[in-house]
Amino acid sequence: MREFAKSIGQLAKTDKIDARILALYGEQTNPPLRALPDEQSQALRALWVRREQLIEMLGMEQNRLEHVAEKAKTVRHNLRSHIDYLRKQIKQADDDLDREVRNSSLWDKYEVLSSVPGVGMVLSVALLSDLPELGRLNRGEIAALAGVAPFNCDSGTLRGKRKIDGGRSRLRRVLYIATVAAVRCNPVLKPFYLRLRAAGKPAKVPLVAAARKLLTILKAMLKTKTAWRPPCPA
Repeated sequence: MREFAKSIGQLAKTDKIDARILALYGEQTNPPLRALPDEQSQALRALWVRREQLIEMLGMEQNRLEHVAEKAKTVRHNLRSHIDYLRKQIKQADDDLDREVRNSSLWDKYEVLSSVPGVGMVLSVALLSDLPELGRLNRGEIAALAGVAPFNCDSGTLRGKRKIDGGRSRLRRVLYIATVAAVRCNPVLKPFYLRLRAAGKPAKVPLVAAARKLLTILKAMLKTKTAWRPPCPA
């Protein structure tokens, strides 16, 4: 650790201090070693991230089209052409993702994840790409990494509202969208969500809670390598 600190402590004025603190932290906490993703996992993540970038660009171009004056025909034509192009690229990205995951060692995990009602190709790939810890860490740690864990906003005697913060933002967005669909069709999440709504919770609070519950379900399924089983009728 100290050799590491010495080797990287020559980059800038504060790097020596930063390097010593990081080295000391490593010595004191002795964090567990985590394997680096293999080449297939890296390739899958690169495709997924690119798809997310294309979706972000599509949203921006659609917003621009909404605010361009009707008389600016050249600009509107240019925007529509780009929007059409981006949609084709997203479709191609979907095909590339499907082919990549089918030819990878992650296919078995993909089948387990996608067997859950409300969990489609996009969320399954997102979890495999951006949350490889799923199935290994506990539910609190997984929720924090996914950005759906509630954190307090307390200071002294002040008790603020809990809110989600941090985590992996791209993954959180995909998880949130998938949860919106899952609370309509998933026989476990739907009654859970409706029960919280009936208790008077604001709409986003039950959705985030349902997202955490969905992650817990998926974590257990991956850990036991068990596909989705419909709950027994009461």
